[in-house]
Amino acid sequence: MSALRDALRDLSDDVFFDLLESDDRYLLVLDVPGVTADSIDLAIEDGRLSIDAQRQKDLPDDYRYLEENRSLFFDVELPLPDDAIEADLDAGVERGVLELSIPKRPADDETTIDVVEGRIREGDDGDDEPAGTDPDADPEPESDPEPR
Repeated sequence: MSALRDALRDLSDDVFFDLLESDDRYLLVLDVPGVTADSIDLAIEDGRLSIDAQRQKDLPDDYRYLEENRSLFFDVELPLPDDAIEADLDAGVERGVLELSIPKRPADDETTIDVVEGRIREGDDGDDEPAGTDPDADPEPESDPEPR
């Protein structure tokens, strides 16, 4: 998830967001003022979430722009967390706030390791020989007794 957090922190200071986490989901909340469900496209490809939105601006008939600082387009690509289930994202936008609910893979996908009594050595064949001895080696020849 740190890649997603880093990518969010790298967004422009004009983009406000919250990232929340529960046991089974992430919730990403992005402010996208002026954006509606009809003016936003979301796509996932290769573990990345693409958000393309166009802000709707209505200009009153009697006015013209002297200066315009609010961008009409919002285009961002974010990495999904490693434990995200890409196929089951839910998204909604209301009053310029986009909420993305990203489900997580269950934690029970972990691998467990059985623990047994005793020491385990690489290549252990069950013999109880002390470490460093080779039970198949020829015994050392006995030395000849010294003459008396």
